[in-house]
Amino acid sequence: MRTLAILSMHTSPLAQPGSGDGGGMNVYVRELAAALARAGVGCDVYTRAEDPGTRAVVALEPGLRVHHVPAGPLAPVAKEDLPALVDEFTEGVLTRMRAGYPAEALHANYWLSGIAGHAIKHELDLPLVSTFHTLARVKAEGDSEAGRRAAAEARIMGCSDAVLASCTVEAQQIAALYDADPDRIEIVAPGVDHAFFSPGYRPQARRALGIGADGPMLLFVGRIQPLKGLDVAVRTLAQARPDAFLVVVGGPSGPQGQAEIDRIHALADHLGVGHRVRWLPPQPHELLSTFYRAAEVCLVPSRSESFGLVALEAAACGTPVVAAAVGGLRTLVEDGRTGFLVEGRNPEDYAACVNRLLDAPLLAAEMGTAAAERARGYTWSVAAARLRRLYGELTARALVECP
Repeated sequence: MRTLAILSMHTSPLAQPGSGDGGGMNVYVRELAAALARAGVGCDVYTRAEDPGTRAVVALEPGLRVHHVPAGPLAPVAKEDLPALVDEFTEGVLTRMRAGYPAEALHANYWLSGIAGHAIKHELDLPLVSTFHTLARVKAEGDSEAGRRAAAEARIMGCSDAVLASCTVEAQQIAALYDADPDRIEIVAPGVDHAFFSPGYRPQARRALGIGADGPMLLFVGRIQPLKGLDVAVRTLAQARPDAFLVVVGGPSGPQGQAEIDRIHALADHLGVGHRVRWLPPQPHELLSTFYRAAEVCLVPSRSESFGLVALEAAACGTPVVAAAVGGLRTLVEDGRTGFLVEGRNPEDYAACVNRLLDAPLLAAEMGTAAAERARGYTWSVAAARLRRLYGELTARALVECP
């Protein structure tokens, strides 16, 4: 297995995580493709062009290129409007592949890319691997396209030669909610770059960020949209120790993003903690490690989370996580040992876990050490090695046919 086409239509691996549609999937595609390239698999990543100033092909490192494929306007397009551009994107990818960028297999990320990958599979007779990152039948709340998207996901799964899940919880959801063939579901956990995300000295991290030692720091990192639960984090702050403050790193995402920011500002003021919330724009990914090291606790109160890369990165930096007991967070956080899992969305329950960590520095330090130890088992090189073997096996098999 020497060449791979990676489809990431709706968000580029070059995009800034934490704003717009940029998030964990950007990191996943970029880091996994880089690890594969270093292992000898040439990767061509295809994403929709939305900036007229960006080159058609960008070489990131030896063996890794990002292709910007024209499909619709050369401008950002709302995610809900992207399905209408999938056919044009598909034709653009086919044109590039036929013009000198052949591949032995396809890896589609998210359902929009899956539609394109499904068509390209049949056009070029290539095995298709699909990663969905989120699932419509899990993440139905607030998604007006949930029915259409779920039907598309089911069709893609039915014809994929392998469907990737990040953990056993996601694998079970794929099998149960979509009646997918369990024999074609492969669990491959994402990784973390330990060269950047590793434990450090909290006072130094605070100084680097310009944050003085003015109380314990709670941290929320991510796109600001209802799904991510920033309102729970703010309500938790209101019930946590009065000397604590919350740092929010992220920007608006999706059609409700800006309205959510306005709502959270109003909520914080209403609860009397507006002055204890510090808002920061999305940060370059490698700089997030300083924020994790500066915090006493990282809050991940998502309504759903297929994996939870923020929780893994915080753990790798030795910061205990208080997270929602949903999806992949159940496998990342070992409740009571590396952090706490909270059932439901009651901020009192979150605050009780936060206060327990803040009031017991020794316990927090022990949890941070255990979290970093556990996180060391997640690496991009391991994920790439497993996928390299999988791609190779699929190229030697007969392709799965559409049901």
